[in-house]
Amino acid sequence: MFIKKKFKKYLLGEKDIPTAWYNIQPDLPTPLQPSLNPGTGKPLVPEDLAPIFPMELIKQEMSQERWIDIPGEVIDIYKMWRPSPLFRAYELEKVLDTPAKIYYKYEGVSPAGSHKPNTAVPQAYYNKKEGVKKLTTETGAGQWGSSLSLAGSLFGLEVEVYMVKVSYNQKPYRKMMMQTWGGKVFSSPSNNTEYGRKCIAEDPNTPGSLGMAITEAVEVAAKDPNAKYALGSVLNHVCTHQTIIGIEAKKQMEMAGDYPDVVVACHGGGSNFAGIAFPFAQDKIKKGKKVRLVAVEPAACPTLTKGQFAYDFGDTGMMTPLMAMYTLGHRFVPAGIHSGGLRYHGAAPLVSAVMKDKLMEAVAYEQNQCFAAGMTFARCEGIIPAPESTHAIKGAVEEALDAKKKGEKRVILFNLSGHGDFDLAAYDDYLAGRLKDSTLQNTAIEEGLKSLPNIK
Repeated sequence: MFIKKKFKKYLLGEKDIPTAWYNIQPDLPTPLQPSLNPGTGKPLVPEDLAPIFPMELIKQEMSQERWIDIPGEVIDIYKMWRPSPLFRAYELEKVLDTPAKIYYKYEGVSPAGSHKPNTAVPQAYYNKKEGVKKLTTETGAGQWGSSLSLAGSLFGLEVEVYMVKVSYNQKPYRKMMMQTWGGKVFSSPSNNTEYGRKCIAEDPNTPGSLGMAITEAVEVAAKDPNAKYALGSVLNHVCTHQTIIGIEAKKQMEMAGDYPDVVVACHGGGSNFAGIAFPFAQDKIKKGKKVRLVAVEPAACPTLTKGQFAYDFGDTGMMTPLMAMYTLGHRFVPAGIHSGGLRYHGAAPLVSAVMKDKLMEAVAYEQNQCFAAGMTFARCEGIIPAPESTHAIKGAVEEALDAKKKGEKRVILFNLSGHGDFDLAAYDDYLAGRLKDSTLQNTAIEEGLKSLPNIK
């Protein structure tokens, strides 16, 4: 007997690719606190960032323009995968027996399999225009490193990636993707840098962290006159580039005849959450829309739910500017969970500002809970989600079950930020019962927060 399944996707054409990114800075109810020079403690000026970033990205980092034009050369490359599809998750709704409608924006259609090329391509483009020959970067689970390696190959740039040690060992196929696109990949901490050697000397068995990998990449860029540094999350210009997701999603929700009551995304550094949520936050701020914005983070690294809003370094080695953000302390090293892209001690200053102004919410779940939701989703919708994206699915499932409990016809939109086709070792661990939750003790958070600089 044939059982009919229902699948619905909303597609835009190339002519619908947004021509400008949305910058939330001028719309924030409370002005963004300036980032500080780590040496002087004074607000950053463009010259402070010039050694590691091209000037156009520095301008975007500090811009108060609401809309930033997307270069035509970048749009031409975006056409490889954009606009990305929006799906209605009918089968998931059926399994959950919920009155809620569930939609998801699928970013796994990019060549690298995630949302990260949305910013990797423009970052490589602006660096190429300024004559840069080499880009250095960090990566957690490998989505960012593979995306920048792809962008580097498209623009003829050398790319050097410092991949967090635990993910380097867990995810060999991500490393192979980077190498296929010409990226040079090193396990971090490494023996390539002064800071990496220091970390290894202090703890030869360290799993590494994004904070450590960032320090290594910045150190390499700062010493090479032909190199610049590229960051895959956290910074203002990165969050702005990712808003192409939410801008498209708003058009597609109109096609579906719906508007979300809640927008959900996973949260590590903040880029994919900002990408889908900020265009809806604009509606909330400027139009009074009642949409809720929910960030879902791992219980092993609960930056927004248990962190402190303070000035902190973006890296462990204290080389980056000091940013006003929710943080667990730059010395905090999370457990080696499979969601390597969410193992970051801080939250993007823009996301932190939205959180501080109570325009969004945050929740945290253990990785087994998230993988269970991801498995349900895969069996309903056919897509194996990245471990990071299972957090967004878990958040959406909880919203749908809450709507069922309350008898509400809730409209839920979540960002499926990438596929998990190269993360099957994580699913193998889950299916075999080897996946361990990390019960984070308050003492670990307290210890991490001790590293906060004394800035009022």
